[in-house]
Amino acid sequence: MTSAQKDALFVLVKSLSKSEKRQFKLYVGRLGVNTDAKFLALFNLLDKMRSYDEQVILESGIVKKSQLSNLKAHLYKQILVSLRLNPVNQNIRVQIREQLDFATILYQKGLYKQSLKILDKVKAIAIENEEKNIAYEIVELEKVIETQYITRSIPDRADELAMQAKELSAHNVMTSKLSNLSLQLYGMMLKVGYVRSDEDYQRVKRYFDSHLPEYRLEDLGFREKLWLYKAHLWYSFLVQDFLSCYKYSSKWVDLFDEHKDMISLHPVFYLKGNHYLLESLFYVKYSSQFRYVLEKLEKKTRSPEFPQNDNIRSLSFLYINLNRLNLHFMEGTFEQGLQWVRPIEAGIMEHRERIDEHHVMIFYYKIACLYFGVGKNKECITYLKKIINNKNLKMREDLMCFARVLSLVAHYEAGMDYHLEVQLKSTYKFLLKMNDLHAVQKEMIKFLRGLGDIYPQDLKNEFRKLHAELKKYEDHPYEKRAFLYLDIISWLESHLENKPVGQIIKEKASVLIR
Repeated sequence: MTSAQKDALFVLVKSLSKSEKRQFKLYVGRLGVNTDAKFLALFNLLDKMRSYDEQVILESGIVKKSQLSNLKAHLYKQILVSLRLNPVNQNIRVQIREQLDFATILYQKGLYKQSLKILDKVKAIAIENEEKNIAYEIVELEKVIETQYITRSIPDRADELAMQAKELSAHNVMTSKLSNLSLQLYGMMLKVGYVRSDEDYQRVKRYFDSHLPEYRLEDLGFREKLWLYKAHLWYSFLVQDFLSCYKYSSKWVDLFDEHKDMISLHPVFYLKGNHYLLESLFYVKYSSQFRYVLEKLEKKTRSPEFPQNDNIRSLSFLYINLNRLNLHFMEGTFEQGLQWVRPIEAGIMEHRERIDEHHVMIFYYKIACLYFGVGKNKECITYLKKIINNKNLKMREDLMCFARVLSLVAHYEAGMDYHLEVQLKSTYKFLLKMNDLHAVQKEMIKFLRGLGDIYPQDLKNEFRKLHAELKKYEDHPYEKRAFLYLDIISWLESHLENKPVGQIIKEKASVLIR
C-alpha cells in the first residue's frame, strides 16, 4: 500500500490552499459534463482523507483497481493545469512561456507576421528579466520563421538575429559553467564535508581553479553574477574561509538590492542569499551586522510586494527562525531565546511537508542548546534524544556527533552520572565508527571518560587543563568550526569563573568591537 509520504497525488492535494481547491472545482466544472467526472469525485475523496489509503478509494466505488493509476495521473495533470491558470502562479517566467506558446500556435497556422510581433515583444521582456534561456528559444523560433523567406521585413534581419543568438548563447554557456561548478561544490559539501587537512584543501582548490571559467565581471549579467557568487560561496564554506563566505554572500544579497525587480522573480534565491549571509556573520561573530540583516529580512518578507506561496512561507519560517536562535547564541541571551520554542514547534508542524528532516533536527539541536545555556539540562537532553534516536539522519553525521557530545555534558551537568558510563561507551563507539573525529571531540571524550577518577577538589584543575588544551584549536583552520556547534570554551570558563554560561558569552559579545 502506498504511504501518504510517497503518493505524489495525495501530497499535492493536501498542499492546496482553500482558494486553490475552490478554483480547481470551478475549473473542472466549467463544462457541465465534468460535474460528475470520476477525477473530481476522487479529488473530493482525497481531500477528506487524513492519510492515503488505497483500499478506501477502491471501496468507494469511484474507480476499479485496474483504472486507478490512469485516473490518478489524469487528476494530477488537471490540478497542475488549474494551478498554472491561478493568478498567484502567473509570474513573469510563466507569462513569457505562455506568449511563446501563443506565437508558436500562430506560426503553425501560417500567421507569420502576428507570430513575429509577439516574439519580438516577449523577447525584450525575457532579456530585461534575465530569462536568457527562453530568450534564446525565442530567437531560434524567429530564425525558423525568417529563413522561410515569407516576410522579407527587414534587410539586416539575418545579421541581427545571428548576433542576438551568439550573445545569448555565450551568456547561457557562462551561466551553465558557473551553475555546474556551484552544484558540484555543493555536492562535494554534502558528500565529504568541510576540508580537514592541507591535503583536502589543495584538492578542493585545484578543482575550483580548474573549473572556474575565465570571465570579465563587467560582461556578466545578473544570472551569471549570481552563479559566480554562489560558486565562490560554496568554495569558501568548503575550505572554512568564513570571511570569504561573508564577502560573497554580501555580494549575493547586494546583487538583489541593485536589481530589486529580481526579488519578486527569484524570491527563493533572495531568501537563501540572506540566510547564507546571516550564517557567515554568525561564523565571524559579527553580531551588530547580524541583527541589522535579520531585521531587514524580516521586514522584507512581511512587506506586501514580497511574493507569497507555500514554499516561500516555509522557507521564510525556516531561515528567519534559525537565525533568530543564532542571534541569541551570539549575544548569550538564552533565556530570551526560549520565547521562540513554542512558536517554532508549531511552525515545524505547519510546514512539516516542506521542511526536510535535517533542518527539523537542527531546530531541535538549537533548542537543546538554549536550554543548556540556561541550565535546564533535562529539557536539553529531551530535545537531544529526538536527534540521537533519529535513524534517518545520514547526510549530516556531524550534527549527530555533536548532539551526542552535548548530551554527555548535559547528563554530567544534571548530575545524572548513573547514565554517563553507558552513554560514554555508546558515544565513543559511534564516533569511532564515523572515523571522522575532530580534535575537539577527542579531547572532550578523553576528559569525560576520566571524570570518574577525579576527586571533587581536583575538578576545577581538570577543567583548567581541558580549557588550555581546547584553546589551541579555537583559531585552527580545520578545527574551529567545532566550537560553532558547541561553545565548550565558554562552558569551561563558566565553571572556572563560577558564572552562568550565558553571562560568559554576553561578556565576550560586549567586548567585540565591530
